[in-house]
Amino acid sequence: MADTSFDVVVIGSGPGGYVTAIRAAQLGFKTAIVEKAYLGGICNNWGCIPTKALLRSAEIYHYMKHAKDYGLSADNVSFDPKAVIARSRGVVKRLNGGVEYLMNKNKITIIWGEATLQEAGNGSGKFTVKKTEAAAPKGALGEGAYTAKHIIVATGARPRVLPGLEPDKKLVWTYFEAMNPDKMPKSLLVVGSGAIGIEFASFYRTMGAEVTVVEVLPQILPVEDAEIAGFARKQFEKQGFKILANTKVTKLDKKADSVIATIDDGKGKPQTVEFDRVISAVGVVGNIEGFGLEKLGVKTDRGCIVIDGYGKTNVPGIYAIGDVAGPPMLAHKAEHEGVICVEAIKGLHPHPMDKTLIPGCTYCHPQIASVGLTEAKAKEAGKDIRVGRFPFVGNGKAIAQGEDQGMVKVIFDKKTGQLLGAHMVGHEVTELIQGFVVAMNLETTEEELFHTIFPHPTISETMKEAVLDAYGRVLNM
Repeated sequence: MADTSFDVVVIGSGPGGYVTAIRAAQLGFKTAIVEKAYLGGICNNWGCIPTKALLRSAEIYHYMKHAKDYGLSADNVSFDPKAVIARSRGVVKRLNGGVEYLMNKNKITIIWGEATLQEAGNGSGKFTVKKTEAAAPKGALGEGAYTAKHIIVATGARPRVLPGLEPDKKLVWTYFEAMNPDKMPKSLLVVGSGAIGIEFASFYRTMGAEVTVVEVLPQILPVEDAEIAGFARKQFEKQGFKILANTKVTKLDKKADSVIATIDDGKGKPQTVEFDRVISAVGVVGNIEGFGLEKLGVKTDRGCIVIDGYGKTNVPGIYAIGDVAGPPMLAHKAEHEGVICVEAIKGLHPHPMDKTLIPGCTYCHPQIASVGLTEAKAKEAGKDIRVGRFPFVGNGKAIAQGEDQGMVKVIFDKKTGQLLGAHMVGHEVTELIQGFVVAMNLETTEEELFHTIFPHPTISETMKEAVLDAYGRVLNM
């Protein structure tokens, strides 16, 4: 008879869920994970990873089209949309196998199906699992009743739907359809300029589509530092993006193979524009419905489960991590949150999550990365600050790579020298930001950064130069 009793059960196998399960197993908990569709969740299957595969194809295509800039020739450059998408899906398949391998390696039981919470309490949780379309592999656990001392909800999030902009999977897409299009559109409307919207806008523009981005707020990339967002906007517009900020899409009229959008900037008569396809990228909402949270009295707020700094909900024995537990809705936040949660259950007294130390990355061209306070937020908090900047045009490696459009911006507390925030735009800045993340975790001041030797020639030298600039010591500008 199959074992149906566990110490820790994680509902959802996205990055947060499967990492949480691995850490639980490492700590000696008898662990299971419940998955209703596919291992790896949205991130591995329809989010972070496949989009990066698409963007890599776009990047290579961009370089091929600009081969002459590097003294090379590449004639009659073209692309096969089906092959580009097939490569992306192949990456997904490889990672899915990797997650399954990790579950087996760590002796984590996979329960296939959709979980419903039945009872909760200190060490006495109960839940049932019903079949879904993704049938359990032969011999695997599936439909039935189970018990768990601790139940961790990691059910993720789904695209937000606005009235009048409802996706239909054919003409109006969410990120699901945008990653596997029926055709490459010649014209595209992207509603929303957060990370998801801008990444898809960047991909489709590079592949040749005429792209319009509409943002209801005055600034595109609304969570980023205003100066960085402004720099990025200029680069996007140079590439041919049409960007409409402070503007709403009020209506979508669908034709046989196109959409007529009503766009209102509030300054007069709304305009109507026809597009081949529309991407709705207006955020995500937590998956909190339909599996028993309401029945158990788990507190929610604005579409997310309310937790403390250790993943605990208001109901003993029930925890939540990742997107379903609220913003920022990022895979690396989910992973770290899950580790904190399990270590707290074990009694290891981990540090609670500090959301000011969570980096954010957008993989458009140019890339954007940030951590900590923006200049505006630092001022709102009453901080007396020093701000340093350094442009990529002053960096030898960036110039040699033909990637001289970028900048690094840092914000320090003038009184203490504490690094409050770092913001970047440019080539591969998503790989650079971790340097400032480590520095902030170590409570580094400007003095330590002054004495840190950065390798030459690297784009990372812009990081030190920005720090030096904040203190009037910049060397290469």
